[in-house]
Amino acid sequence: MAAETMDALDKELLNLLQEGIDLVPRPFLALAEKLGTDEETVMERVRKLKKDPIRQISAIFDTRTLGYKSSLVAAKIQEERLDQAAQVINRHPGVTHNYKRNHAYNLWFTIAVPPNSRIGLEKTVEILGELAEVDVIRLMPTLKLFKIGVQLDMTGKEDGTKAKAKPNYNEEDRKNADKVVTEFDIAVIRELQKDLPIESRPFDGWAKNIGVTVDELLDAGKNMIQRKQMRRFSAVLNHRKAGFRYNGMGVWAVPADQTDKIGQEMGSFKAVSHCYLRPTYPDWPYNIFTMVHGRSMEECENILQAIEDETGIKERVTLYSTKEYKKTRVSYFTPEMEEWEEQIIQQLGLDA
Repeated sequence: MAAETMDALDKELLNLLQEGIDLVPRPFLALAEKLGTDEETVMERVRKLKKDPIRQISAIFDTRTLGYKSSLVAAKIQEERLDQAAQVINRHPGVTHNYKRNHAYNLWFTIAVPPNSRIGLEKTVEILGELAEVDVIRLMPTLKLFKIGVQLDMTGKEDGTKAKAKPNYNEEDRKNADKVVTEFDIAVIRELQKDLPIESRPFDGWAKNIGVTVDELLDAGKNMIQRKQMRRFSAVLNHRKAGFRYNGMGVWAVPADQTDKIGQEMGSFKAVSHCYLRPTYPDWPYNIFTMVHGRSMEECENILQAIEDETGIKERVTLYSTKEYKKTRVSYFTPEMEEWEEQIIQQLGLDA
């Protein structure tokens, strides 16, 4: 469903779905009560919105608190080889986002490896660089998280240059997170990371799969939210199909003694979905990354200009994605990662 054909109820529903779905036996009824309509109407609307613009409705877990190691990675690749290199990198099951961007570092991807990885994050990235025959590859891990949480305003009521919001998940949450993950937790994670069925009692089948009651499954999910292992259970939208056709990664050169203050200020903008402190390199002076989404490039630039005006930080560049090679969520505790690593170990004769 194109953004321009949505009515007010569709847009309000999409905003609520992004904020987070209540972990209750009948979540669509709970949404209906908030919207002043009935359960069947909400389910019918969600069915029509699935895939266009809703990509998936599921739990959003915090990679690091589950013991995974992850990083943003930047690579320089010859233009004529870019598509081929992206395909090689995408074969790794822990690569979730992969974009071509308008910069000398022209391929940017995110990767996560599990706590039982036999190769490890740094070596995995090195191997991917070799297999993809990149010119330069750089790890850009998160040194500090100021904000994470995409929430697009579908109603058009907010001014992205002014709207402020308290970050809904930040470094303090990660510090306070319970890092213990039990076998029961893993069983719950494997179910809650699936795409939610659009039916009156969608959690029933998942509970049955692991031999627990629906209340036990939902209580486990709520506990994971309290323990900061799950950020929320919500919808993720296909940004372009939702009308937000541009995403600008604004990267800023911030003096080292100001990064905490400036990072918090930048993260307070509601239009900023991600805000991180990352390492610098001799040819990369930018240490704070802010991701913004807009219906036009002008809208993105206006948001970034508002951030510049408020913080006084002027040294920045904006990297726009010009091609999407992959966008999905991390699938936690699945066999695909072990299978990829075993294949690579055998292929390269690694001692792992």
